[in-house]
Amino acid sequence: MTAQDYERLDLWLWHARVCRHRQDCAALIEKGAVRINRQVTRKPHSKIRVGDVLGLPGHPRPEVRIWRVVALASRRGSASDAALLYEVITENQGES
Repeated sequence: MTAQDYERLDLWLWHARVCRHRQDCAALIEKGAVRINRQVTRKPHSKIRVGDVLGLPGHPRPEVRIWRVVALASRRGSASDAALLYEVITENQGES
């Protein structure tokens, strides 16, 4: 049996600790606030793979965060484990 080379978007966002609850991740996606490789998606079940680039809404500021997926997860771990799932491509610009 081989490991999957993809993961559901809502599950990956939850593993990466974007939101506290998986349902919140799904709601964020359904609002059209998340992009996969520059394409807006409204499907929580969208498949993401290592190397995909995600556009996420910034919090608390409205800037967009750009992350590259570097790993998939089998479970939700600590915040330090979650940080290993992605590479930050853009930092918040204009911070004082």
